Amino acid sequence: MSDYLPQEVITNILLRLPIKSLVICTSVCKSWGSMITNSSFIQAHLSHRINFNNLHGTHLLLLHGVSCQNYGNNFFHHAHIHNLKKEVYSLHYDSHVFDEYCKIGFQSPVADRKMSNECFRVVGICNGLVFLADDLSRLGYNFMIWNPSIRKSVILPKPGLRYETFGGYNACHGFAFDAIIKDYKVVRIVEEEPRDQTFVEVYSLAAGSWSDSRLVDPQCGINIGSPQAFVNGALHWDAHRFRSSSYRYFILAFDVSSELFREMMLPKSLDPNLASFLSLQLSVSGDGKSLAMFVRDSTRSSFLDIWVMKEYSVQESWTKLYSIYPQDPADSLLRPLCFRKSGEVVLEIYRRRYGEIKTGIELFSLDLVSGQLEPLGISRYHYHTMDPYHESIVLLDRNDAIFC
Repeated sequence: MSDYLPQEVITNILLRLPIKSLVICTSVCKSWGSMITNSSFIQAHLSHRINFNNLHGTHLLLLHGVSCQNYGNNFFHHAHIHNLKKEVYSLHYDSHVFDEYCKIGFQSPVADRKMSNECFRVVGICNGLVFLADDLSRLGYNFMIWNPSIRKSVILPKPGLRYETFGGYNACHGFAFDAIIKDYKVVRIVEEEPRDQTFVEVYSLAAGSWSDSRLVDPQCGINIGSPQAFVNGALHWDAHRFRSSSYRYFILAFDVSSELFREMMLPKSLDPNLASFLSLQLSVSGDGKSLAMFVRDSTRSSFLDIWVMKEYSVQESWTKLYSIYPQDPADSLLRPLCFRKSGEVVLEIYRRRYGEIKTGIELFSLDLVSGQLEPLGISRYHYHTMDPYHESIVLLDRNDAIFC
């Protein structure tokens, strides 16, 4: 084919191939292998895939499901998994029927290392790369960047701030793409125990190393396991500052390109001093363009309030989209998981049906317009994460990426 077709035609054909076929094509000849593993082709393939999904509505969601013997959950941030029985990664169409696209085989490439937890946590997803951290309930030092589409991963070196170098600490993590220098970064915020100072260190995939640690500015406290929200080129976490015998909540934003922090305000109607009553979880809107937030306020009768910041970094643009109220006193809302492309929200709910066989944790999709809860047919696991996912061949050009 290379002898009869112009190069641009060959490139356009290859861009449209399924990923498994594309990986096979890297072995057809040296020129194809060199072309497909070129960073420009990898980026062009990603852009084509995103455009195709937008045009045809074939968006995907990555589900991580865990079954175990003993499970504990704190609203939003903490999950404790003991005696792991089953762990599954699967892709589902982000459609009304929520069909399964495929299951993903995963064999941990850090099997020779000591894990602090029985499984990884999905911290964040960017351009088909999944950042996994050994920090589900205990803080470990095993981190990896994994592309499930091509089943390759890069194992991160140990960070500089560890127990043996730093002493006791809390930590939270984030994963993002620096669009300016085309680099993927892992951001690690570490808080000393007792809570004296908070530091940050950044891993660069391009450099393959962690930066030197430095103080976070503004100084603040963080919630261990706090979910990240990557939007508008910045990572966001809920944070707090201790003032006048009370905590003050705010949003800590980290610009991935400048690597500088800034403070963003919560909605004015929320009392930022009610730390003992508020539970916050940041998220990203269904279109991926706006910062969103789930708020549980134990002083109110609602299960959950759902907010979105319609104009980035403008406090006045916070808008409450929906308040969830108990529909059945036997049900318990455990956690919101993510927004869908449609704007619906996936929720993890514990259903108690005495006298019936079916009792346990189920996933539901909440329509914010009608208020209807639609079961997604997922009820086999104790712990879930769910995130939007685009298939890609990112990491195909990395010689240090290993098969997993």
